Amino acid sequence: MGALVTRLHQASASPSLSVDLAAVADNTRRFVALARGEVMAVVKADGFGHGLGDVARTAVAAGATWIGVTSLAEAVAVRESGVDVPVLSWLNPVDVDVRQAVRYGIDLSVPGLEHLAAVERSGPVRVHLQLDTGMARDGAAPEEWLALMSAARRAELAGNVSVVGVMGHLPCADTLGANEPGKRALLRGVEMARQAGLRPSVRHLAATSAALTDPGTHLDVVRIGAGLVGIDPSGTTPLRSALRFTAPVVQVRRVAAGTGVGYGHAHVTDRATTLALLPVGYADGLSRAASGAAEVWLAGRRRPVVGVISMDQVVVDVGDDAVAPGDEAVVFGPGEQGEPTVADWARWAATIPHEVVTGIGPRVRRSVG
Repeated sequence: MGALVTRLHQASASPSLSVDLAAVADNTRRFVALARGEVMAVVKADGFGHGLGDVARTAVAAGATWIGVTSLAEAVAVRESGVDVPVLSWLNPVDVDVRQAVRYGIDLSVPGLEHLAAVERSGPVRVHLQLDTGMARDGAAPEEWLALMSAARRAELAGNVSVVGVMGHLPCADTLGANEPGKRALLRGVEMARQAGLRPSVRHLAATSAALTDPGTHLDVVRIGAGLVGIDPSGTTPLRSALRFTAPVVQVRRVAAGTGVGYGHAHVTDRATTLALLPVGYADGLSRAASGAAEVWLAGRRRPVVGVISMDQVVVDVGDDAVAPGDEAVVFGPGEQGEPTVADWARWAATIPHEVVTGIGPRVRRSVG
């Protein structure tokens, strides 16, 4: 057992991420059938790491009638990808280029008087009044609502804005029974808007969790982001995962019992075994926090990742099974054949699936199917 037996893989194979747009379409159709109103497909953060334009076009083809993003730059990218349904951008600095929104026909959220003043100087533009309905985060604070509604009405009368929507966000949508305060707050805001003379036609509050678990929050539009790509934050509904992340084995070695693996020898082998090296690490989206818990699918079964997850590589213990350079390991996938899932990696890293799918690094080769 003294000498190491090492074989190197010289092929050009690299870690790759495959996006299953059929899964995105299936998930979208599910929400379209479920929703009491329309579906806004939220494709922020590059479509939750799945490709902004691809996810947007697929969702619209499957029945979504709105697209939602955070920044104006994302909204412009949606338009330039060929999507012609209404697009809403809801997180921009006060000096956002409103003329660009007008040019591309993009709706903007207005979370306060400062944003309203900036928007009306470059209008006319369609706006959604964004209200803080319990997050203490985005949106106008309740004590500002009356002033915001009155100013919006003045701006509308001047022909600088058209108030088409009122929106909020639920702070505890994953918790059954926790949505009533947020819903009451939004409806109170809508009534205040109407009393100010505004006539918003679109009320939206629910995202994926509430859309799945609380029909009373659906109102006119539900905003579905994570659910499009197979993530259910509520843990109530199986959806189709749209990602498959693979990496080739680049090196195989046989080691003796008592061999330390990786930085700090965080793992020491308890028996003679075979170790396989994968060229993927935390720079590619595998959380270092998952060290000591993570697994991959290799040679027909789950295999433990041993030692600390490095920037560029992980080591996998395959025991006495035959593994060769060039073999494909599945880092995560839909889970249909037993491979780890995005939810598994989130659990191992003590985070949420959203962070896993949006954290895949740029050097991972991407393909769409």
